[in-house]
Amino acid sequence: MSTTDSSVQLEVVRQTPLSRPASATYARRVFDLVLYKTYAELKAEAKRTYIGLLWWIVEPVIFMLIFYFVFGVLFERGTPDFVPFLLVGLVVWHWFQATITQCSNAIIVNQPLLQQVVVPKALFPTVIILANGVKFAIVALIMVLFLLGYGVSVQVSWLYGAFTIAVMLTFIIGLSMVLAAIVPIIPDLRVLIDNGFRALFFLSGIFYDISQLPDRFEEILHYNPIAVIISTLRVAVLDGEVANLQVLLWIVLLSVVMTVAGLAIMKANRSRYAKAPV
Repeated sequence: MSTTDSSVQLEVVRQTPLSRPASATYARRVFDLVLYKTYAELKAEAKRTYIGLLWWIVEPVIFMLIFYFVFGVLFERGTPDFVPFLLVGLVVWHWFQATITQCSNAIIVNQPLLQQVVVPKALFPTVIILANGVKFAIVALIMVLFLLGYGVSVQVSWLYGAFTIAVMLTFIIGLSMVLAAIVPIIPDLRVLIDNGFRALFFLSGIFYDISQLPDRFEEILHYNPIAVIISTLRVAVLDGEVANLQVLLWIVLLSVVMTVAGLAIMKANRSRYAKAPV
């Protein structure tokens, strides 16, 4: 974050009537700050590398080519239409992993700002969720164009696919809020999160169809929300079918609970974050 960005954010926060948190003025200033920081984050990321936001497109494509070569060519273990199958899984996974990883550190990396002003702690993961949501929308549009060019036809079930993506967003919000609230208090969780993602990647059906597994393994993986969401999205977009509505609703409920819990933890520990170990 540049010095100019920090000074502008400080000025916006100082002008906010924090003594009246329920006021419309306060809500508007927080909303403006969220939008400004989201724009600043996207602009900064676009300048960090030569191709900027295109990395969000290039990275899933690189992984897709690697996994396609290994599982589709060398081991011949790919499903029919393995390329779109793999692309859907990798795009969704990349959105989830990048957002959760960044949000878990959101309050910690903004600790210098917290030491100078009072600001809603949920603002930091919210900005990351919005910025990554914009990037995912761009990548998803390109993915749709690829699927159409590949020969996948638009069907009514795509609406269910859009609902599945909305469920994924609610899950990302919930998990982001919980981790953003807890990691500054228990920094060692960052190690568990990094290793947890490695395990979760192989347990989420990114490059295989969980419905083709033996029943006992398929049943276990259905307790993994990411595996369920990716599988459901593939079925809706690639196969034109609708499935797992009840499971998706349970994921939404879990997401709401996590969001409320995360916000409650932030409120209860708001005075500790500025002094939390980095």
